[in-house]
Amino acid sequence: MKNKELSPKYDSNLVEKNKYENWIKNGYFKADINSLKPPFSIILPPPNVTGKLHLGHAWDGSLQDAIIRFKKLNGFDTLYLPGMDHAGIATQTKVESKLKEQDLTRHDLGRDKFLKEVWKWKNEYAQTIRQQWAKMGLALDYSLENFTFNPEINKLVNSVFVSMFEKGLIYKDKKIINWDPKQKTALSNIEVIYKEVEGKMFYFKYVIEGTNDFLEVATTRPETMFADQCLVVNPNDQRYLKFVGKKVINPVNNNLIPVITDDYVEIDFGTGVMKCTPAHDPNDFEIGKRHNLAQPICMNEDGTINELGGANYNGLDRFAARKKIIINTKKMNTFIKEEAIKHQVGFSERTDTIVEPYLSNQWFVKMKTLAQEVLNLQNSNQQINFFPERFNKVLEKWMTDAYDWTISRQLWWGHQIPAYYNKKTKQMIVSLTPPVDLENWEQDTDVLDTWFSSALWPFATLKWEATKFSEYFERYYPTNVLVTGYDIIFFWVARMIFQGLVFTGKKPFKDVLIHGLVRDEQGQKMSKSLGNGIDPMDLINQYGVDSLRFFLLTNSTPGQDIKYSEEKIRSSWNFMNKLWNASRYLLMNIGDNFEPQIISNETLLNKESDVDRWILNEFNKLNIQVSELINKYEFAIAGKLIYDFVWTKYCSWYIEFAKVNLASTNLSIVNSTKQTLFYVLKQILIILHPFTPFITEEIYCKMNLKNSIMLEQWCQEKFNFETEYINYVVDLISAIREFRNSNNIKNVSSLNFTVTNLNDKNFEIFKKNFEIINEFLKSFVNSEISFENLNTKDVSSISINGYFLEILNSQFINKEELFKELQAKKIELEQEIKRSEKMLNNSNFVEKASSEKIALEKDKYKSYKEHLLAIEQKLQNL
Repeated sequence: MKNKELSPKYDSNLVEKNKYENWIKNGYFKADINSLKPPFSIILPPPNVTGKLHLGHAWDGSLQDAIIRFKKLNGFDTLYLPGMDHAGIATQTKVESKLKEQDLTRHDLGRDKFLKEVWKWKNEYAQTIRQQWAKMGLALDYSLENFTFNPEINKLVNSVFVSMFEKGLIYKDKKIINWDPKQKTALSNIEVIYKEVEGKMFYFKYVIEGTNDFLEVATTRPETMFADQCLVVNPNDQRYLKFVGKKVINPVNNNLIPVITDDYVEIDFGTGVMKCTPAHDPNDFEIGKRHNLAQPICMNEDGTINELGGANYNGLDRFAARKKIIINTKKMNTFIKEEAIKHQVGFSERTDTIVEPYLSNQWFVKMKTLAQEVLNLQNSNQQINFFPERFNKVLEKWMTDAYDWTISRQLWWGHQIPAYYNKKTKQMIVSLTPPVDLENWEQDTDVLDTWFSSALWPFATLKWEATKFSEYFERYYPTNVLVTGYDIIFFWVARMIFQGLVFTGKKPFKDVLIHGLVRDEQGQKMSKSLGNGIDPMDLINQYGVDSLRFFLLTNSTPGQDIKYSEEKIRSSWNFMNKLWNASRYLLMNIGDNFEPQIISNETLLNKESDVDRWILNEFNKLNIQVSELINKYEFAIAGKLIYDFVWTKYCSWYIEFAKVNLASTNLSIVNSTKQTLFYVLKQILIILHPFTPFITEEIYCKMNLKNSIMLEQWCQEKFNFETEYINYVVDLISAIREFRNSNNIKNVSSLNFTVTNLNDKNFEIFKKNFEIINEFLKSFVNSEISFENLNTKDVSSISINGYFLEILNSQFINKEELFKELQAKKIELEQEIKRSEKMLNNSNFVEKASSEKIALEKDKYKSYKEHLLAIEQKLQNL
């Protein structure tokens, strides 16, 4: 059959066109639930439907897809399951911002109409995300695609919620939580990002009732003083015991509040007196419970001061109120001072608003039991394997210190909590089905934290239901590996583990591959605020997805960040181009009637071309190493080995050796070389396919083999030929080429080298293959070797892996020309030495010049003298 030709130039846009659609059309990505092959599954971490995918998504997807394609080639029935996350706060924020452009709020629309707008947003961005998955070449089984807010998932989420409530793992309570005043919703502890900021500590006088005495109190949040219930001192603090039981005047509202004692207050911290505001601080809340204090809230949900602020402050933003408090207390002489400080302040992960500790009635997951389940698993022989292993310690730390998880959110977009309240009696029921007399009940308006539904993802996506296990669940759960970033180990990984254990009795995945962040070329985290983000689609349009994937994968070390480098992406493109040109050469030179034959140890055992055996040996070593490395998720090392083999051993050496063989009159050698060229290229394409799926498919399909490289199998043949001496030939040719270049010796000049310092093993290899080694040297570098003793010191030496090549200088050095060059250099140096001596002996220079300049001149003088001495020695030798 006539071979198809590759175009003269590699064009990634043409190469990558239509291939993805063809793979889907032929069902190459679909899992086969009835397959006899062993199953292997990965669940795609669902991206938020809030916008386009970024470079981090491209990295994450490249890793997962490389694993899936590798396993498929190794005979597994693979499932790579796609899906997206409804991303409650993030998506609602985006849609509300869009409405704001039309001078509308969600309240103007009402809940139902607003949710329709969010679904429109979701459908628009879901389509964009699918297009980007296709661009990246992700081998996803779209027949099982899911969404964290699909009706089926909603049923499961409700079922899980009710089950956890009935088991006592979910409860509702009034506690201090993290509150986002911009989005007006509760946040869990891990959704708060702490930043060190410059702030102020403010000091106020709380005057003792009926006296001129006062207690000095410091706070960073004066706006909460409207809800102060008391001042607190340590019961052992002798300074303040006389004030205990008395009342002080709150400087912001003149309310009388008592002075009490509690061991929480540290005598030697600050003034030793603290104000207690139970509804606005978690520690104050605990003191309030111990002393039965009231819990008034002085702030509205949007961060403005409520009626407790009185006419002067009611309706003011919390920070505007803070400024006004300082002004007014200065007038009243109750302000003492302010100090600049640096302190940790919590910000909302989604809106970047300063979080407010806030007393609120919320739903919580009781973490103690669930965290212990995770710890028990990780201390058993069934533990989940982390790559790298150190992240298991991170998980264990999170679980050891886990707080109860706030799961209710004051949003409209999300899974509405299946709790109902009687309009008259206020009785609460938690149920999968609404009460029969629904008109007398109202459903809880809160929705669940997005991570609650995401935590069910590994089994929710596999058609798992509360009452039965599906065939997909039975075959593909636990999933084999989760690939994710280290920044969501607790957000998502830990929660999937304990939800999986509780509701399936099994861990959700066997391995967790942790990767880092993609940073810019200066090492900074990519972000919108810094404007240093890179759109992966722009890179794909310029360099092709194969080049981007190869860059991401060959720089991917488990647990480590990647530093973005366009230079490295260009280098990846150059590698694609090198592979393209090598493949084009092969297809043009094997002949139209070429028919590939089976290659094995036996079929090549008696062939005459050792270079064919050598490249098969080298590929065998690569194949074993790459398989082991990918199974340990060491893509960076595996990719670099493949790169070196393809670029250096196959393209730079074997093809050059093959050109000599193809010109041979011995047809057996010609055929052997053609078969080996073809076979090794095919194996290169297979081993590269997980890294670069498009170019490998394009070249493979020009080789008249199967309909797609995705139908191929990873090489199982083992080669072990005695061709070690070829590596010596490669080393010799490389060393002699470098020697010629550095000494400007033209290739037409024949050189004779002596091999010295050989150990027994090396001597045997040279002796056994002496004639053929010299044939290669004559062909490639117009040189030859011998074991002759040169008996002179007038030689040059080249060190090569424990032995030396020596050559008489007279072979390549023209003594008369060299003598003239050295004599001229000697005169030049003598002049420089005289100039330097004159300068250093000049008192004006020594007195006026800087010490650095004097030192520099002395260094030059020393260097000139040493150089002159060396030249005089060379002249003497000549």
